[in-house]
Amino acid sequence: MKNSDAAENEGLLVRRIKNGTVIDHIDGGEALNVVKILGITGTTHEALSIATNVPSRNMGCKDIVKLTNRELSKEEVDRIALISPRATINIIRNYKVCEKKGVEIPKIIEGLVKCPNPGCISNTNEPIRSKFEVLPKGLHCHYCDWVITRDLTSHII
Repeated sequence: MKNSDAAENEGLLVRRIKNGTVIDHIDGGEALNVVKILGITGTTHEALSIATNVPSRNMGCKDIVKLTNRELSKEEVDRIALISPRATINIIRNYKVCEKKGVEIPKIIEGLVKCPNPGCISNTNEPIRSKFEVLPKGLHCHYCDWVITRDLTSHII
């Protein structure tokens, strides 16, 4: 391989964005789940770029999601933290990173996750939002004591 070929292969996989959000350091293979929990279906207005299984010195491989003309809310960042706790959020304005922050899993999660227990009061017509405590073993329902330990993305609202 010639040096010019090597330099060309080191370039960006996805072009820079002028304004929006770059979600970096997503656990490898989780980018499509991130897009799903953000409610991006292809009928929304932002342009979307996804890079999966990108080589990373620190992570082995990682995924990256770029959204043009959209900045994420705290609730959206909390959802991302649930499935990729090492993710970083970069706010881009005029091609520059204006804000960079890691995600944090909150101790209590309200209204973001649906309890899998059909008998849970949070799944009835009562005006109650779901509420979970985040524990090392999983998410513990405040109302019925169920614990979600696997496949969290299928329960994120």
